[in-house]
Amino acid sequence: MPPRSVSMNSAMKPAIVILNSSSAALAHTIAAAIGGAVHGLSGRVERADIRFDAAGDHIRALFAEGRAIIAVMASGALIRILAPVLSDKAGEPPVLAVSEDGASVVPLLGGHHGANDLAAAIAEALNGHAAVTTAGDVRFGVALDSPPAGFVLTNPAAAKGVMADLLSGASARLAGEADWLRHSAIPFAEDGAVCLRITEALHDPADHELVYAPQTLCLGIGCERGAAAGEVIGLVEQTLREAGLAPQALAGVFSIDLKSDEPAVHAVADHFGVAARFFEAEVLEAERSRLANPSDIVFAEVGCHGVAEGAALAASGGDGVLIVPKRKSKRATCAIARADRPIDAEGVGRARGMLAIVGIGPGQADWRSPEVTALVSRSTDLVGYSLYLDLLGSLADGKACHDFDLGREEERVRHAMELAGQGRQVSLVCSGDAGIYAMATLAFELLDKAGPEDGLSDAARRIELAVSPGISALQAAAARAGAPLGHDFCTISLSDLLTPWEDIRRRIVAAGEGDFVIAFYNPVSRRRRTQLAFARHELLRHRPRDTPVILAANLGRAGETLRIVPLHALDVDDVDMLTVVIVGSSQTRTVATGEGRVWVYTPRGYAAKPGTVIETREVRA
Repeated sequence: MPPRSVSMNSAMKPAIVILNSSSAALAHTIAAAIGGAVHGLSGRVERADIRFDAAGDHIRALFAEGRAIIAVMASGALIRILAPVLSDKAGEPPVLAVSEDGASVVPLLGGHHGANDLAAAIAEALNGHAAVTTAGDVRFGVALDSPPAGFVLTNPAAAKGVMADLLSGASARLAGEADWLRHSAIPFAEDGAVCLRITEALHDPADHELVYAPQTLCLGIGCERGAAAGEVIGLVEQTLREAGLAPQALAGVFSIDLKSDEPAVHAVADHFGVAARFFEAEVLEAERSRLANPSDIVFAEVGCHGVAEGAALAASGGDGVLIVPKRKSKRATCAIARADRPIDAEGVGRARGMLAIVGIGPGQADWRSPEVTALVSRSTDLVGYSLYLDLLGSLADGKACHDFDLGREEERVRHAMELAGQGRQVSLVCSGDAGIYAMATLAFELLDKAGPEDGLSDAARRIELAVSPGISALQAAAARAGAPLGHDFCTISLSDLLTPWEDIRRRIVAAGEGDFVIAFYNPVSRRRRTQLAFARHELLRHRPRDTPVILAANLGRAGETLRIVPLHALDVDDVDMLTVVIVGSSQTRTVATGEGRVWVYTPRGYAAKPGTVIETREVRA
């Protein structure tokens, strides 16, 4: 029997956990084979997508979020780490231990949730041995409670008993067709005591029977803009029930691309746990001859004679059959077509595209948020300035990278949004924080433009958007220097490319009079040398000459520099475009610690109130 394919949730990349650099090459080989990310112990592993400080805490956190874990370490150590959190066998993710020489791959947990398949794939990549011990896999070459893609076990609670019957010598009879069962080592007989049934119909299982639903049903949906999710879900459930069809046999939810941003359509897909996919009107119109209820009214509105029926038929393929013609509720329609084989919805039509606008901080993995890492990991395409893409390291492996030079920001953002409009999963990569002097604001500006001649195509306007924060340059500089932002502060960009100098000048004066700590972005350029000098002169009118000024560049990257100078000695020639300049307020101080290190802080006033208890409050968003 051929090995089962490994299918992992792209939003939950398997974590290959290593504790030393000697395991790095092995870990990256595994990551390439299964689409995983390397998690390395800080201080011991240099090349890793994600770093952690405490191995036990990190592994238990991965287990709690349901992520597959492949740990290059001793099985006993891994078992002891996870022992306190083991409780629900049905919900546990795959957990595997791999020997440091790659010779042995041991699935410890989640054998029927992908661990056995992962072990086989990793062993093949490493020329090692998959030490699979699950009885069904060993005896019959198949896991009855974990059918392959395209089939869903509708009564999983019965799987353990049926497998016990087979292991005790019972034979099985196959009702329906499934090559993955027929070609297994299960003993089949016409009078088998165990029944393995393949059907898309609603079926009440008998004792010693497992029922598998082949995902051959394609659900077409049409609805008015703003239709209630509950109404559409109710329509579909009633339609399935009246037609005697199992919800588990749904392969996906399909509609016209004009509905790719319709919440109700996605709510239906989420409710049934399947993908939502979309077709252009031309594709649906090609199904006109097969429609049971063509409508000239629908054609006049959207360019095809039927959305629900057309989408169901388009998804089912040329040999598909419309088995449930269009059904209606007040604001929605649905129809069901049957394909002649299980359908992989991910390969049909087009997904609703997503653009994640992410801030990767200064670039090093330690300062990149887990949310950003997850968004980048699940992306098909990465768009950004080449330096920012390079900083992602192996996280960019296997993805289409679209490099745009500095100065082409609008073209960069437009390209990212149009890529997402094609149904792709795109990350627009920014240094620092994506919403601070970066690309997030430009994306919303393009959305705000009236039409495609100035703004975006219709498809790009229907994409899903996410903005994920990163450590900004001002945060990184402040942390390296101490706590200069401990009281009120502001940021001002000194670049006059997009903001008139008079506006910048007015803000500098106001910030000086308001006694704010000020972080200056874009302080100088080759042609622009006077703005920072003006800021120094203006601020000297409002705060002491020895006010601390922090000059920080390349923080978190090679070539990091940090200097602290008094305001009166701030020299424009010591600053370039990669420098963040933070000027303290009149209250900002310096303090030296025992080893001679000078730190900068701005007091908020706590220490000035003897006997005051500092209240700690939980802040809820």
